[in-house]
Amino acid sequence: MSAPRKLFVKTYGCQMNVYDSERMTEALGTEGYVATDRPEDADMILLNTCHIREKAAEKVYSELGRMKALKEVNPNLKIGVAGCVAQAEGAEIMRRAPVVDLVVGPQSYHRLPAMDRAVQGGAKALDTDFPEDDKFDTLRARPKTHRAPAAFLTVQEGCDKFCAFCVVPYTRGAEVSRPADRVLHEARDLVDAGVAEITLLGQNVNAYHGHERGLAGLIWDLAEIDGLKRIRFTTSHPNDMDDALIDAHGTCEKLMPYLHLPVQSGSDRILKAMNRKHTAGSYLKLVDRIRAARPDLMLSSDFIVGFPGETEADFEATLDLIRTVEFGQAYSFKYSTRPGTPAAEKPQLPEDVMVDRLARLQTLLTQQQHKVQDDMVGRTVGVLFEKPGRIAGQMIGKSDYLHAVYADAPSDVLGQVRAVRITTAGPNSLGGVLVP
Repeated sequence: MSAPRKLFVKTYGCQMNVYDSERMTEALGTEGYVATDRPEDADMILLNTCHIREKAAEKVYSELGRMKALKEVNPNLKIGVAGCVAQAEGAEIMRRAPVVDLVVGPQSYHRLPAMDRAVQGGAKALDTDFPEDDKFDTLRARPKTHRAPAAFLTVQEGCDKFCAFCVVPYTRGAEVSRPADRVLHEARDLVDAGVAEITLLGQNVNAYHGHERGLAGLIWDLAEIDGLKRIRFTTSHPNDMDDALIDAHGTCEKLMPYLHLPVQSGSDRILKAMNRKHTAGSYLKLVDRIRAARPDLMLSSDFIVGFPGETEADFEATLDLIRTVEFGQAYSFKYSTRPGTPAAEKPQLPEDVMVDRLARLQTLLTQQQHKVQDDMVGRTVGVLFEKPGRIAGQMIGKSDYLHAVYADAPSDVLGQVRAVRITTAGPNSLGGVLVP
């Protein structure tokens, strides 16, 4: 029997890319590949890319330039680019980086085995189609090997919202939902493999329509799975938070009290320019309804500063919204152009203005995050322990509210949800003690 070939996958960006990387590794397992965490040992390197961050494509080309040296040492090494940059750049990647052997878009990675056979024969392989065959139907069943206690599970892909700054509709395509029975089957397999917490993923996950009762119906069906202790979902659009989903936050014990609900701006003028189709007022009313259903819910959001046309008054409106909501966590970015999107054609703000506004916004968000974490001291929360800490006898996990928590605990708590009394709060984590 020949020795297995080794596959190194570098994942950029969102949780959906983490999930996709797992599935690509499983797909190439049919071709005799096993995963390695050392690129210098690999027979194939895959860069699973994200197009959301600033200068995403240039960062990929820079990485490919560094990998040229690996191919000089090992001429048989195959290098591939997957994900959203692959979808957006296509053949341009191979033109600019001859070191690349294959390029595959996020809707075509189920075709990786055939593409691998082509490149092993000396050909180049490019597939950035939106194929009619469903990749989830084509991919083999997930292996039954033991898994970490928490896992991602993609249930929805693509987006029909066409926000003016976003490339997702162009790189991931229109909204598509996986049928509920297939999601439930995969979830049961994950639980059988040791998973206790599942995070449902989608570019616009609360627009999920693969269940007759929407995402809320899927959550309630998942809650019936023995051994599944926690359910989360991300990322949501404010316009798709329906009554059933809000009610589930208040009544489904397995649905965790954490919600990522991007708003992007607090200015109605900028929200209209972004094509968000909601207002600051409608967002605040939605937050009130969700918190009425689940008063202890922790909210997270996304913010873009420096969107074309943003004035100081628009930016102050965003700060006002943040002060009103009090977010426990948030992600914030300077606006950066994405070719092909409507906002890319608009006059851009000066870089120093964007830098200043981002710093001011992040200062406020950091203050709120630290206050939320400080307020956790003295509370008892559930913690799903996921791995040992750096200090002997210490274990690390995630709280109900998605805070990282460390505590002195025996190793057999791994995979268990245990009550922990929080005793200390740091900038990025909480410390606590097990409650007997």
